[in-house]
Amino acid sequence: QVQLVESGGGLVQAGGSLRLSCAASGRTFVSYAMGWFRQAPGKERELVAAISWSGGNTYYADSVKGRFTISKDNAKNTVNLQMNSLKPEDTAVYYCAVRLPSSGRTYYTNKDDYNYWGQGTQVTVSS
Repeated sequence: QVQLVESGGGLVQAGGSLRLSCAASGRTFVSYAMGWFRQAPGKERELVAAISWSGGNTYYADSVKGRFTISKDNAKNTVNLQMNSLKPEDTAVYYCAVRLPSSGRTYYTNKDDYNYWGQGTQVTVSS
């Protein structure tokens, strides 16, 4: 079992920044890939960014490229999402997710590939 706890959400004005963190505990001795998803009211849960176990390979949705950065600290079992130049359309509940086991250089873009999910953290961007 893996437990995930997100933090860092909140209310920010358009153009501002937020940093989300996700702390993993449990079966963290197994290599795992991680991802950040978001879900806005009435919409499907969508992938925002994903990162491989090694941290060397990353994926970003087109809507966040150049604004968001995903990073991973395996020593601390955390994954972060730095969000800059936020827009009102970024408003959603953000979830971190873990896929294990995984190879060192693979990231996953399908939500069905992930085994464990956090409880979510609300991000609200005002115009």
